[in-house]
Amino acid sequence: MQKLNFPSYSFRFKNSENKVSIFDEIRKKFIVLTPEEWVRQHVVCFLMDEKKYPKSLINVEKVLKVNGLSKRYDAVVFNPDGSIKVLVECKAPEVKITQATFDQIARYNLTLKAQFLMVTNGLNHYFCQMDFENEAYVFLSQLPDYQL
Repeated sequence: MQKLNFPSYSFRFKNSENKVSIFDEIRKKFIVLTPEEWVRQHVVCFLMDEKKYPKSLINVEKVLKVNGLSKRYDAVVFNPDGSIKVLVECKAPEVKITQATFDQIARYNLTLKAQFLMVTNGLNHYFCQMDFENEAYVFLSQLPDYQL
């Protein structure tokens, strides 16, 4: 798999039926290794190892309803009170991050109301803080570290 713009992490892999799978620490199972999954697993490690978010507050690949349609978010980090601190949208490395990507995460966030957004293709990372009052987001240079 392609080298990403993250620190080096060690992952568990397995090979079955000519498919490589990677162990997901959050879902506690092996997941077929696609380019997007490679990015998602790096994001999970980044959130836990660099940003110090507890594993118990991270959730991966869950369905949410947006305008009556079933969509799937890549990752969220919850606050201890159950509200959402960070919403993450992952793309494969070959997918360019465009306005459409930000529109997608913004649509999801109408439902989820996360305080921070992270959009990444593993090579380029964008971090935003929501300004709900003005219905806008402010770009940040980094995601904040976990704090109680």
